[in-house]
Amino acid sequence: MIQVTIPLIPGGQSGPLIPAEQVTALLRTIAVDWLRSADAADPAVDRETVDSLAGVLDELADSIDVECIAFASAPEGQAPDGE
Repeated sequence: MIQVTIPLIPGGQSGPLIPAEQVTALLRTIAVDWLRSADAADPAVDRETVDSLAGVLDELADSIDVECIAFASAPEGQAPDGE
């Protein structure tokens, strides 16, 4: 079982915020933990399903990273989508 500490940043009225790099690290850690558990599990575990789910978590983490890079790279005063 994994243990992860995630810092929370007060976000005012919107509630607490979590740094994006912590979210993506958590998603990737969960994916790896699932794969390791499937390797050690009994034969009843459907490895194909575990692989697919872990892949979805990795893709989500990659997507968050791309969005954060676009946001950080956008010129001041311009939205990441060019508007």
